[in-house]
Amino acid sequence: MNILLLNGPNLNLLGEREPEIYGHTTLKQLEQLVAVHATERGASLRVFQSNHEGALLDKLHEVRNWAQGCVFNPGAYTHYAWSLRDAVVSIPKVKVVEVHISEPKSREAFRHVSVLDGVAAHRIAGKGIAGYLEAIEWLVQHK
Repeated sequence: MNILLLNGPNLNLLGEREPEIYGHTTLKQLEQLVAVHATERGASLRVFQSNHEGALLDKLHEVRNWAQGCVFNPGAYTHYAWSLRDAVVSIPKVKVVEVHISEPKSREAFRHVSVLDGVAAHRIAGKGIAGYLEAIEWLVQHK
């Protein structure tokens, strides 16, 4: 199984940014953990992070004929980037798991909306970095 690990804005600052919410694991460490986890389950992983909505769209489009799954943390774009919803709908062969380190629905009201509601195959939130590993498990089990 081929899986894209896709992280949106500000996730490049993991380990530094609000560690009381997002923890102390850096993006590089997260990517390494997920890569090992995926490899142990027979999956191939590509990673990408961008602070730019268009770059995330381009990456989703680019992998549409390679990936069967995507672990996607859209960051703040979760709440208003409808183009990301359209991109997920446009790649129906790729099962997208929406992942959030914290639980957006238990935070500020503006975080309660997810543009991926109803189009992501699965959602995992509030489990910290472990949520990414759970997403890999879900994808491997739901090939």
